Amino acid sequence: MRRMWLVGAIAVLATGLVAGAVGARIGGGTSAGTTTTVVASASEVDAAEAPALTPAAIYGEAAPGVVVITDTQTEVIPPTFFAPSQRRQVGALGSGFVIDRQGDIVTNQHVVAGASSIRVGFSGGASYPAKIVGADPSTDIAVVRVHVSPSVLHPLVFDDSGAVAVGDSVYAIGNPFGLDRTMTAGIVSATGRDITAPDDLTIPNAIQTDAAINHGNSGGPLLDRLGHVVGVDAQIQGGTVDANVGIGFAIAGNTAREVAAQLIAHGHATHPWLGVRVVTLDPALAQVVKGVPGTGVVIAKVVAGSPAAKAGLVAAGRRVTVDGVSGVVGGDTIVVVDGRPVSTSAELADAIASHQPGDHVSLEVVRGGTKRTVVVTLGDVPR
Repeated sequence: MRRMWLVGAIAVLATGLVAGAVGARIGGGTSAGTTTTVVASASEVDAAEAPALTPAAIYGEAAPGVVVITDTQTEVIPPTFFAPSQRRQVGALGSGFVIDRQGDIVTNQHVVAGASSIRVGFSGGASYPAKIVGADPSTDIAVVRVHVSPSVLHPLVFDDSGAVAVGDSVYAIGNPFGLDRTMTAGIVSATGRDITAPDDLTIPNAIQTDAAINHGNSGGPLLDRLGHVVGVDAQIQGGTVDANVGIGFAIAGNTAREVAAQLIAHGHATHPWLGVRVVTLDPALAQVVKGVPGTGVVIAKVVAGSPAAKAGLVAAGRRVTVDGVSGVVGGDTIVVVDGRPVSTSAELADAIASHQPGDHVSLEVVRGGTKRTVVVTLGDVPR
């Protein structure tokens, strides 16, 4: 089980110093440029007021657009032939879904990472070779493309994942343990979760669900009541059981749609980068440690050569423990970003993520009880 790293993949370099959702990737093994690809959204089909579909209708509409992704250089063993403890050997198996008539398919970056020869299987049983158009380890999104007749393709429609609310019904379709196009149902358990990206940065605003998600579901769609995509299934909660425990995470559909557009247009995605490891300041420390503000985000590490380092930000240099609560102090604590107070690492991630590489960001920081303003020119997450 991996620790949850802290602030966002599209924000700052992440850290393991702050508690958060702990996820394990479940597959086998952001300014968008212009593009001729049209990735449909729910607003384009004027479905905001449409009545909810039955689960059967959702499956009938969406399942033909869900694909099986395999690495043909790795043997895929049918799930009935191996014990549960061996199921992770099906390393080349994952899911994906069609997003346009050009043959572009969204999946997870960790599904195709290291694959030497990819094939995509459709619901009719046909399988075609595919190439990787682009992959982004900072958001765990990838796009692969197949050259097939448009009649084979059944593009799914994105909905606004920002409108998803706790309690909403959601449905996952994927290929758990090689059982192709399996559908599971549940609700949105939480929104705004932080999950760890393959490059150990943090993906913010993930959707938590209790819809059953297992190994092989990676890259498959999480669908709303209309059968529209609101997320890309990516991780399950870790622990003593290496399977579904009722806590799964999907990358927000808005993130996936934006990153996919960049990958199709340019082959890569860009993300604003500050270059620090941070930890949310514990109020217990603020009450007893001199010079520490009441709330804020403590800089635990500054990456050499990063925008933060060039701006002169300083990391905390000593660890203290107060009433059993341990934390780092002595460096800069970020309390305001562009005039807006930040009190948690998630708020800092969201603030940075609203920018683009090259933007200037004003930070108010406190060190030794003295507040000052620092202007940082954001970079792009290193590839």
